[in-house]
Amino acid sequence: MTTTPGASDGSAGSRAIRPEQYAPPADVDELRADIAHTRAELGETVQALAAKVDVKARLQETRQEAKARVREGLQNAAEEARLAAVEAPERAQELATRTGRAVRRNPVPFVVAAGAAALIVLFVRWRRSRW
Repeated sequence: MTTTPGASDGSAGSRAIRPEQYAPPADVDELRADIAHTRAELGETVQALAAKVDVKARLQETRQEAKARVREGLQNAAEEARLAAVEAPERAQELATRTGRAVRRNPVPFVVAAGAAALIVLFVRWRRSRW
């Protein structure tokens, strides 16, 4: 059945053309082309409906997409870990250099911190020896 424009998309207000309003094509070739076009549209509609109904295939497709996302995330994380591992020694060297400069400029806070740490260690060892 031929419909008015917009009828196939389900939009509100669209109506099918009534048989008495339908003017058949004047030429046989035009009629065959109209039939072929209608068959093609019907085939596409049936394929779309079959795809929506095939739950197993849709779940498998969703699973494949999720697996691909997880793989991509793991690859990104692995690459970030490799970069961090390469940069770690450089960063440690930089930190040691900065700390060394800071100690040479003003050693008092570092001497106080080292003394406090030594006192804490001695206190803990003393308490353990008393038990």
